[in-house]
Amino acid sequence: MSLPIYLIGARGCGKTTVGQALSQALGYAFNDTDHHLQLTTQRSVAEIVASEGWESFRARETESLRAVTAPNTVIATGGGMVLAEANCRFMREHGQVIWLNAPSDVLAQRLEHQPEAAQRPTLTGRPIAEEMGDILRERAPLYRQTAHHEVNAMQSPERVVEQILQSLSLARAS
Repeated sequence: MSLPIYLIGARGCGKTTVGQALSQALGYAFNDTDHHLQLTTQRSVAEIVASEGWESFRARETESLRAVTAPNTVIATGGGMVLAEANCRFMREHGQVIWLNAPSDVLAQRLEHQPEAAQRPTLTGRPIAEEMGDILRERAPLYRQTAHHEVNAMQSPERVVEQILQSLSLARAS
């Protein structure tokens, strides 16, 4: 049995797309903490935040992380998963953590081209480009501290998967 692989990073960095491809390459199961949360609550992230607030959403997000954690599983996490120190520690202790890193302007572009308003509420109500810059400045140190490996998410999903596999095989060899 192999440890779970957690994909962390900001909205739009490709955690779900890369996670699905990585799970296929490894023959692992795939889980997405936001998707799990939506299935168990029967509400979108936006609806949970609107009715219960961010603090309650973050608590539910932590429960979701623990619920989907299993051996031989690739787990795409919500962009804010690293805001809780307990989540960072949990992921580092229970698996391999990969940060899919991309610049905020690219993330903003991706989110503007594929808006998923019901899934991805804006955190500040400001334009997405401004918001992503601020979010990344705040969270980049948390992503960096939490991750065992950092991968450039500015490549094709196939190339990102190759880089993750290389990182993991090097980590296993050492």
